[in-house]
Amino acid sequence: MTNYDVLRGMNGRSFLKEIDFTPAELQELINLSIDLRDELETQKSGGATVTKYLHDKNVILLFSKTSTRTRLSFEFGADELGANTVYIDPNSSQFGKKESVADSARVFAGMADGIEYRGFAQSDMEAMAENAVDTKGRHKPVWNGLTDEWHPTQMIADFMTVQEEFGHLGNDITLTFVGDGRNNVAHSLLVAGTMLGVNVHIVAPKELQPASDVVAIAEKYAKETGAKPMITSDVDEGVKGSNVLYADVWVSMGEDNWEERLNLLGDYQINADLMAKTGHEDTILMHCLPAYHDMNTKMANDAHENFPGMVGEDGIEVTNEVFEGSQGRQFEEAENRKHSIKAIMVATLGDMSMYPES
Repeated sequence: MTNYDVLRGMNGRSFLKEIDFTPAELQELINLSIDLRDELETQKSGGATVTKYLHDKNVILLFSKTSTRTRLSFEFGADELGANTVYIDPNSSQFGKKESVADSARVFAGMADGIEYRGFAQSDMEAMAENAVDTKGRHKPVWNGLTDEWHPTQMIADFMTVQEEFGHLGNDITLTFVGDGRNNVAHSLLVAGTMLGVNVHIVAPKELQPASDVVAIAEKYAKETGAKPMITSDVDEGVKGSNVLYADVWVSMGEDNWEERLNLLGDYQINADLMAKTGHEDTILMHCLPAYHDMNTKMANDAHENFPGMVGEDGIEVTNEVFEGSQGRQFEEAENRKHSIKAIMVATLGDMSMYPES
């Protein structure tokens, strides 16, 4: 059951990285995500309409990087909750060219009630939140749609998916990320999972393991939650006992070092043999998408043509057999992006008078 008293304490706050909230607050965001999903399903079945927690609110969606799931989740989610949205892409405003992050934030805050920002440097995200104040001194919450360092909105959907699959989150669940362990998703999984008591393993070559300061954050929370994080280059050791194997593309947005990554990560593909090494028949696959699991994307085809000896036609970071198999939960995970992003907006911007009575 969702604890709305905890959610009340989140009103007006920004969500820039996982540690902006407490473990209890992250858990309540997951619980609220499920509530909002169920409420929408009730409406679709002919029942009561969803609660318009964001009635009369205006939300700016600022994207310096391209997006599918994050954009759709904020646009559809805000609309379902009663808000108006304005989408700003890299070429349709002065942001980042003629106007600084700080000045833009002050303008945005003067016109809108909340700001989603998907960008590059985490320092820009922090500057956006620091300066998102209107001329009356009212701070407007900023939500991190992704930076090079963190991807916190993805995490609520991810651990919502895990909780739905296993019925709970805790020390008896192990989620193992296999691949580029120093990217934003791996960093966020390590920290958010440990905060929620889940054992998170990062299986990556030594050159691509998480930053030491991120590991230190996870180890700090592990002492509180009892989670047992692991960082290893040993695939067999890392995936043993895993309930979830998690994949992401090997070359992130803004990078083009395919040959280097293929050389480093060739042994880290999630395939049927790797799934079997977990020792569990019910291990599930998760992937934040997009995924190069077949040759039906330009990126995968280009990699195959440029490096035919290193990229076959059976997928790159995950094989099509596993991706399309019964263990795949990546599309449930994708659908959960909208429900979880709605929860983040409700908790930080929503009309608290509309919360159910505790």
